[in-house]
Amino acid sequence: MSKSPRKNLLAGLMLMSFASALMSAPLPESPVEGDAQALPGWPVQRTFKQLGRESDSLLVGIHNTEQIEFTLRRDRIARDASLQLQYTPSPSLIPVMSQIRVYLNDVLMQVLPIEKDQLGRNTEQTVALDPRLIADFNRVRLEFIGHYTDICEDPANNTLWVNISRDSRINLQEQALSLSNDLAYFPLPFFDPRSTDRLTVPFVFAANPSVGEQKAAAILASYFGARANWRGTRFPVLFDTLPSVQNSSPTLPSVVFATNDHRPAFMNDLEAFPLVEAPVVELIDHPQAPYSKVLLVMGRNDQDLATAASALALGAQLMRGPRVTVNGVEPLQPRKPYDAPAWLPTDGPVRFAQLMAYPQQLQVSGLQPPPVMLDFNLPPDLFIWRKQGIPLRLLYRYSAPSTNEQSQLNISLNNSFISSLPLLKPNRSSLQELSTVLTADSINHVATLILPLTTVADRNRLAFDFNFANVVGSAQRDRCQTMLPIKNEAIVDENSTLDLSGYYHYIGMPNLKAFARSGFPFSRMADLSETIAVVPSLASPVHISTLLQAIAGIAGRTGYPALGLRLSDDWQSVAHEDADLLLLGPLAPDMQDNPDISVLLQRQRDRLLQPFTPMTTATDTRRDRLADQRINAAHRVEVSADQPIAAIEGLQSPFHPQRSIVVLSGNNDADFRLLREALSDSAQLDAITGSAAVIRSSGVYSQRVGDTYYVGNLPWYWLLWYHLSGHPVLLALFAVISVLLATFLAWRAQRWAADRRQQQDE
Repeated sequence: MSKSPRKNLLAGLMLMSFASALMSAPLPESPVEGDAQALPGWPVQRTFKQLGRESDSLLVGIHNTEQIEFTLRRDRIARDASLQLQYTPSPSLIPVMSQIRVYLNDVLMQVLPIEKDQLGRNTEQTVALDPRLIADFNRVRLEFIGHYTDICEDPANNTLWVNISRDSRINLQEQALSLSNDLAYFPLPFFDPRSTDRLTVPFVFAANPSVGEQKAAAILASYFGARANWRGTRFPVLFDTLPSVQNSSPTLPSVVFATNDHRPAFMNDLEAFPLVEAPVVELIDHPQAPYSKVLLVMGRNDQDLATAASALALGAQLMRGPRVTVNGVEPLQPRKPYDAPAWLPTDGPVRFAQLMAYPQQLQVSGLQPPPVMLDFNLPPDLFIWRKQGIPLRLLYRYSAPSTNEQSQLNISLNNSFISSLPLLKPNRSSLQELSTVLTADSINHVATLILPLTTVADRNRLAFDFNFANVVGSAQRDRCQTMLPIKNEAIVDENSTLDLSGYYHYIGMPNLKAFARSGFPFSRMADLSETIAVVPSLASPVHISTLLQAIAGIAGRTGYPALGLRLSDDWQSVAHEDADLLLLGPLAPDMQDNPDISVLLQRQRDRLLQPFTPMTTATDTRRDRLADQRINAAHRVEVSADQPIAAIEGLQSPFHPQRSIVVLSGNNDADFRLLREALSDSAQLDAITGSAAVIRSSGVYSQRVGDTYYVGNLPWYWLLWYHLSGHPVLLALFAVISVLLATFLAWRAQRWAADRRQQQDE
């Protein structure tokens, strides 16, 4: 052997030894500038259930991949990460040959061989994840490689499976980052669209904040609520102090509202916080936690605060640098009823492209592709009585299935099956098939369907499930055949449409279900320009936090900030206003005698009026034919107790028949904490319905007592038919009178015509 090959061999061995030592060495820590080593960190755990897997995942031979997405705030880095995987493999698997591959962001982290003692048993293993690969959006992919025999396997055999527990979890050691104070990144760090956690933003005021300060806070809270959407929000309120610093948890970014004459105590130093001459927004470091930020919303008066908050809600794209002066916010066009961005328009066909939440949402692929999901919201007062349904014009394409048998597209709405369409293999000539290959042209199909209104709700999910029948192999005796499965492709065209034109708006009230799920009737105007919130004259932090929670919840349903909201602390001055009223606190004395008040909470005594039949299910007054009958109270109960209780009640305005009042009532801070938690909990919100809901530590009790009134507009013939349809005797009497009247009018017309001919003959 020559010297040159020996040198190359020696060099190769040295390189391999160096690479091996490098691979076995611990991973270097991410570099951090300055004194980043002193920045705090926190352990964070997220189970697969918290990350969207409500049930266990079953990986099988022909569907052997599962992906789990998780996020990291952009003001954090990961110092360490691991996956604690809980799984149960099939007892029929061949040990060691069967395994699970774990990937992080498409990089292989570890291979977990399935051992003999693990078969059929719940197993937990920890997989180290490289923290250097973790970004703001991350994906853990699990791939199952299973074998039940060493020759002639059928990949569709039902013994090939492994169950991934929803209690598996991802562990992160997060560390704070010291960011610059730049409003160009707003709403970061307060809201990160990548995060799936509930949004929590502390709001800080000087003691006894004015109504104007609360209005500015409500505008900004509604902006956060519209951005947070399904994540939910929470707004702790503090007086005269910033959030405290704790080593066990991060200090959240906070928002401070201050005028020149009314400032929190820590802003009394005019050299550090000089007076302002216009609406100003400034981003600073938290004094005790420099990694956390404080947003100062300042102005000369309350009007300046509202202007600054509106500028943040509407003009965040113009913000930059640590400090911005707002020169003005001017509305150019008023909002129209039912134009909420989060609601499906009802004035014409709507393309699926307008409903997409992210790119490629309408496209799926795989041996058995997952369903295409599309969410859409409707106004809760949509009048659907006696309507045929919602027209759906569906355009879709798919790759040619291997067989014409059993391949189909299943369509469902809110988990209710709607229709099934066959997925057929094209019958083309050889030249056409060659052209298809060269142009990658898929099959184009058009279908027109009617979505039945019995399945339609205020929140809806359309599912298009492409089910392909595949031939994956044969494992029959004396005939072993293996085939490589081909990935199927399917897409629902973004030009598909839903058409809700021609529907009226009319609903029976009070309807707390519509309030809890859609913010109705306040959400009728997306900017809440026809809403007045009545707050206590001396509001506590919990009162204000509950107000912000309620307004942000409504904005989360409409997708638009409450720029037109009005606030007042004087019931007498707004009672006669032509607006829907949202009351926080005890009822005014002149309203306590209203016969439709079924729940009255007083400091010494609570009163409840109950009907004969308690509500057991949510009532949809758009379809309920007994909704226009008064439900009289059968019992009156009065008790005295010390534990917290709160209530939500709906009733008609005594001054405007088309206006509504929703009361969020409680007597003290403990009551309003119950109320605030109910407004942020999806399970409790779903339990709120009827005309009144009582909230206790055990949950929510809803009932319906009193008169039903209607808001909206219908043509006179629809109005007459709708209200008489529940009274067949009156309907028959009306029909007889209509026939007699028509007969009389026809007789009179003929008589008039005969008299006129006689006069002409004479």
